[in-house]
Amino acid sequence: MSSETLYTPVYAIIRIRGVVDCPYDVEYTLKLLRLHKKFHCTLYPATLPGLKNMLLKVASWATWGEIDRETLILLLRERGRVPGNKRLTDEYVDKYFAQYGIKGGIVALADAILQGKIYLHKVDHLIKPVFRLHPPRSGFKGSIKKPYSQGGELGYRGSAINELLVRMI
Repeated sequence: MSSETLYTPVYAIIRIRGVVDCPYDVEYTLKLLRLHKKFHCTLYPATLPGLKNMLLKVASWATWGEIDRETLILLLRERGRVPGNKRLTDEYVDKYFAQYGIKGGIVALADAILQGKIYLHKVDHLIKPVFRLHPPRSGFKGSIKKPYSQGGELGYRGSAINELLVRMI
């Protein structure tokens, strides 16, 4: 049995569109997902109750998909922040996440997130659950007003989210 089968799917959710003409209920759902600004990213386990309905509500304003291990490690290293807006480091993870049984730095933290041992939205006093990203290098490949299935950028995109995340980090 490989270690990949032990991982539960974790969605990386990225807000693509801004606040102009955003309906109140969609804006409220984006706020609940902690996606306050354009190009912000959050991580939630796919098994979280009610998450699917929230994602369907914001499908015209955000994109999401399953993040893989390598992209998650890169995201935590490059864009992970702790309170005080300092960078997330291996030493910080070893010091403050030892109470959760995590030793081994950012790689061990990424494994714990993928295994469902740590939820970033529940340890927001140790690490900021929102990742601020750049606009994608070389721009978006399609329209930001169309679904991904129709050649656009919005909605569910599966494992293709990893390619977009790497361009935005």
